[in-house]
Amino acid sequence: MGLKDSLLKFVAPVDEDEEYEEEEEYEEEAKAETKPVSQYEQTRNAKVQKVSADTKMVLFEPRSLEEAEEIARHLKQRKAAVVNLHRLQREYAQRSIDFLNGVIFALDGTIQKIGHNVILCAPKSIGVDGVISLDNDDE
Repeated sequence: MGLKDSLLKFVAPVDEDEEYEEEEEYEEEAKAETKPVSQYEQTRNAKVQKVSADTKMVLFEPRSLEEAEEIARHLKQRKAAVVNLHRLQREYAQRSIDFLNGVIFALDGTIQKIGHNVILCAPKSIGVDGVISLDNDDE
């Protein structure tokens, strides 16, 4: 034991039990940080990386508001997107639609509701022809 260690023990004595508890907490934190990636995250990451360059339309089923940015990136790459918002809470779905409306406006594209909580976003380079009538429109 050197002078530095003895000085540290004098200034900040550490109980051996506390030191052992700190080691356990550190090990638990390390285990939590290295937890396995969920199947959804693996599937989502695989889909993002495997979109080929000749793809003209991409399908999305976002589970968080942050995924709207990913949709915007595809729209900027001149790819249409069908977005199924069923898995989002109503508030987040509305925010996603508002964000995508802004992206579509900036790209001079089109956005169209094609089903309950399902929208089609298309950049200017992809033409969309036709209208889908929804059951609520007949009333």
